[in-house]
Amino acid sequence: MTRPTHPPFLRLAFACCVLAAVAASARAAPTTEQRRSAAERTARSDGNDCVAARPFYWEIGDAKQALAQGGVGERAPAADQVMAIASASKWLYASWVLEKRGGKLGDEDIELLTFRSGRTHFLTCGRRQNVQDCEGNLLNGRNRVDRKTAGLFDYNSGHMQHHAMLMGLGPLRGPALAAAIREPLGTSIPADYTQPLLAGGATGSAAGYADFLRRVLSGKLRMREALGTHAVCTNPKTCPQAAGTPIPDSESWHYSIGHWVEDDPKTGDGAYSSAGLFGFYPWIDAGKSFYGVLARESRDGSLSRDPARQPYVQSVECGRLIRKAWLSGQPQ
Repeated sequence: MTRPTHPPFLRLAFACCVLAAVAASARAAPTTEQRRSAAERTARSDGNDCVAARPFYWEIGDAKQALAQGGVGERAPAADQVMAIASASKWLYASWVLEKRGGKLGDEDIELLTFRSGRTHFLTCGRRQNVQDCEGNLLNGRNRVDRKTAGLFDYNSGHMQHHAMLMGLGPLRGPALAAAIREPLGTSIPADYTQPLLAGGATGSAAGYADFLRRVLSGKLRMREALGTHAVCTNPKTCPQAAGTPIPDSESWHYSIGHWVEDDPKTGDGAYSSAGLFGFYPWIDAGKSFYGVLARESRDGSLSRDPARQPYVQSVECGRLIRKAWLSGQPQ
């Protein structure tokens, strides 16, 4: 019996369909298990930038739940361990403002929350002070406007401190201030304010911050729609509209409403984040599908001029590797 033959064009069409199926399979999104395995291997690797960030706790999830987490290194913090989150406070305050404003920011709000108000003489607050006392402290230059930096991006706590005064938070400090910020956010964070500094005085846990990020992703908080909006350039070496930034000058990010946009042309992936001085690093991916937290509190190197020794730089470099591993399904 002879086998039926097929015209050449049918064989070619069949081959094209097979190749298309293979290509589609290659482009398919990794499974959750593939993502989890890649992220875990990256976080625990002894051969990448995460070594410098140890010990730390990490977590990745979506709008509904945590999908992967773990501790790395000796004495890694637990998910519910409360720590100083430093500049990760900024994202919380900006989200609070958005809720209070009904999602509609005025020009002054935007100028202050993108750090272009010129209020850059500000240094620090005392724990016993309230928001108003800190704003008016002579040590902080009474938070007056510096004409040299007015209109330029300059990363300084004075912008948000003045904004908090405009929002009526002047009499508050400590637990009372934390409760006021928590109320519209619907979260357990901030747990407290060790100093009445809206831009950097909050404490909280990875679990608490993760809950906040899930509320952003789900759209329960107005910050979701504000992510990346009104963004300004921040690197004085590449941007004449910038006066000062904590980001290493080898990278050029933008700053939005109380959070960074990691969009450097070479190293950036467009994620939104708010790293704290001592290494607490929360983020949301550019696609607004996943959140992450890398939690640690390290004072070692926090005042160093060497970026490689600064805890927040170490956490960012590790955290974005874990993020890339999760999104790609490939260990980094």
